[in-house]
Amino acid sequence: MAKEKNVADISFIQDLFSFGVYKRNQGRVTRQLTFAAIGVTLLLGCWQLHTVIRQPSSDSWMYGTGLDYFLPAGILAIGLWVSYRMVNYPQFADFLIAVEAEMTKVSWPSRTELIRSSLVVIILMFFLAAVLFGFDIIWRQLFTLMGVIPEATQSQ
Repeated sequence: MAKEKNVADISFIQDLFSFGVYKRNQGRVTRQLTFAAIGVTLLLGCWQLHTVIRQPSSDSWMYGTGLDYFLPAGILAIGLWVSYRMVNYPQFADFLIAVEAEMTKVSWPSRTELIRSSLVVIILMFFLAAVLFGFDIIWRQLFTLMGVIPEATQSQ
């Protein structure tokens, strides 16, 4: 069991440093979108790290040392490489290929059906909000009459 885990770890490390693309023509759109989503998340995180480091304070020893640019850039570069390799890792790539294959089987609504369904949901949400607002007013008045809520807090 331990030997199998060790072999799997070595295989993962070898896959991490390879340049090939696993099953190049299958699941391409899903893999590209997954990589883009991870990349945008990494970019936003590194930008936030840069802004935190750039704040001049007595705690930040990195301010003005150049690390405010190089540290986020290095993390971004390593993160993009790992995410690129992750979407080409055989087990994860097979999962994304299967997801794309299943998405082609979905029956998508037409534009008019989508608009009608969205309008039904929006109108229903406003109706439920109005009903809950009415219940809130009724219960507040009832609790005020019973003396559970004092008169002074009713105006707040």
